[in-house]
Amino acid sequence: MSLDEAAADLLRRLAPQMLGALVRRHGDFARAEDAVQDALVAAVERWPREGVPEHPAGWLHTVANRRYVDQVRAEAARARRERTVLDTTPRDALVAPPPDAERPRDDLLELFLLCCHPALAAPAQLALTLRAVGGLTTAEVAAAFLLPEKTMGQRIFRAKQRLREAGARFALPPAAERGARLAVVRQALYLMFNEGYAASSGPELLRPDLTRQSLRLTRRLHERLPDDGETAGLLALMLLTEARATARVGTDGELVPLAEQDRLRWDRAAIAEGCALVTRSLSTSPPGPYQVQAAIAAVHAEAPSAEATDWPQVLALYELLERLAPNPVATLNRAVAVGMVRGPAAGLALLAELESGLLAGHHRRHAVTAHLLELAGDRAAAAAAWRQAADLAGSEPERRHLLRRAARCE
Repeated sequence: MSLDEAAADLLRRLAPQMLGALVRRHGDFARAEDAVQDALVAAVERWPREGVPEHPAGWLHTVANRRYVDQVRAEAARARRERTVLDTTPRDALVAPPPDAERPRDDLLELFLLCCHPALAAPAQLALTLRAVGGLTTAEVAAAFLLPEKTMGQRIFRAKQRLREAGARFALPPAAERGARLAVVRQALYLMFNEGYAASSGPELLRPDLTRQSLRLTRRLHERLPDDGETAGLLALMLLTEARATARVGTDGELVPLAEQDRLRWDRAAIAEGCALVTRSLSTSPPGPYQVQAAIAAVHAEAPSAEATDWPQVLALYELLERLAPNPVATLNRAVAVGMVRGPAAGLALLAELESGLLAGHHRRHAVTAHLLELAGDRAAAAAAWRQAADLAGSEPERRHLLRRAARCE
């Protein structure tokens, strides 16, 4: 038997809470993270046979705490030294404590900021956050960084050891450090959402488990920091993007591009919430990259059709985004907007800037080139570019879509 989706989703929601509770109680992130992982494995093995416990959070907390104690005792025995550990629960009594035994507490912000400790390099901060708080497997984190799984496993292990050596505390850092740490937190959530919305590899286009988890964590972070404009912007961006998810996949699992989506299938409640969030955040705080991306998503969401999209406004927002956070992906997206406003030749001229660098061999650059060539009427060159993009795509649904576009141009 395997765990059903509802129980698996419950575990994803509870995992960060359990990790926060153990780190708060024992102060050792590395051991606590290992113990929570062991408890999750125990739940996956036992719950399908025995059923989900009446108090699943209490069950997980009990098992994780025992695993933590086991680690400490084993390490103490190996080192031939004694240590007093506050746990006297018999090993064979896997009964959850009463639901009010430990009052639930929202440790999410402290946990995020602990993973983004300045003792760690930025890549290690991101990797640890995605693994420990985001719930991604080591293999999934490795894929996001384009690294071998073994290399990423070593990086995460060293990050946990470094936190221990640095004496990192489970508490809010000084105000002067919070801005830099929060920037990494938001980036981790953004990467996690993107992997869920457009899987980098595999047979499925979407990973709803990742989009739900990243939305849930971002919403909780926004609740803790309601006046933080960029956190609000990130939540708005996720809501506005996820609102299109059901229309983005066809009946046979194929990718449906934005211009061809049935807008009646978009989630209007999510769009209304996202638009309200970004409007409020832009009116109360200076614009940041996530707020601007959310504003772009809002322009698309509010257009009654692809033809009615306010492309001049989209272009102006991409120009602002590049000033705030210059990066090749923003340039790539601006090229599309330039092509729609000033003509495909102008967009293709801008793409020439990306022929070297991070996107030189990326399938999305070739797909944008193909799109603009098709708009310009050069169907043969467009077909070749669509096929080149398909050869580079890692996602099977995306590859099939690109090949279909190539066939349309031939």
